[in-house]
Amino acid sequence: MQTSEVSSSQISLPRIKTLLEPINNFLPCETPDEWITEAAKPENLTVLLVDHCKCELKAAQTGLLMMRRYALSDQGIKQIEDWIKPYENFVYYQQKLKLTKSKQEIFNIDLSPKDDDALTQSIIKKMVALVKEELQHFEQVLDIINSRSLDYVEISASRYAKSLIKKVRTYEPAAMIDKLIIGAYIEARSCERFAKLAPFLDEELKTFYLRLLKSEARHYEDYLSLARTVAESNPKEKKLFDSRVKEIGELEAELILSADNQFRFHSGMPT
Repeated sequence: MQTSEVSSSQISLPRIKTLLEPINNFLPCETPDEWITEAAKPENLTVLLVDHCKCELKAAQTGLLMMRRYALSDQGIKQIEDWIKPYENFVYYQQKLKLTKSKQEIFNIDLSPKDDDALTQSIIKKMVALVKEELQHFEQVLDIINSRSLDYVEISASRYAKSLIKKVRTYEPAAMIDKLIIGAYIEARSCERFAKLAPFLDEELKTFYLRLLKSEARHYEDYLSLARTVAESNPKEKKLFDSRVKEIGELEAELILSADNQFRFHSGMPT
């Protein structure tokens, strides 16, 4: 990865504003300045980057889980079972990251769907693109960690995603809708934090984070549009959709604004 190919000065403010407008309208609150101050401290750089790296893996895992649960046949599930194993082996078992196939070989295949309807095809198309980009981002963050001779240290996960997942209802299609809404909030918050933190970082990281905005904004849109599509196919869920988005958003805001004694990429107010 060469983040120097495009400098932050070449990423126009109007373009960033256009990307962020729907994100900021969707999120119930801004990231507090106190978190930005904490994240910009040099002594927190390793934790920031390592947690960011792990978040990219978790995002890819989420995309794969959505396909396995809702879109792929048994044959399709077998087709994707090895997609992220090298990354999981690196993070969980400290094995060297070694990819045996190119991205083109991995992702340019026709996955076997569970059904042939438009929703299934849309889930597969959007989640494949998401997984591909998240794994690319994982590699890019890891490149930055290595280029700065920082240690990839084992750190615990934040409370953020775990707390949101507890909000998921236990029956379908409600569970699917909730998971998609939560995915939208996580991607939107990541996008908002990249943009807000970038000006306080060195030029390489500033450029890198600003270049991530487009894909993160698209991931947010994909999750939310899928959630709305599923809800609209069910009269009860269609009526509940907006209130469900608001309810999950209120929890998301609480996690962002409340005191948090653990600094992570999605942590709350530093104590």
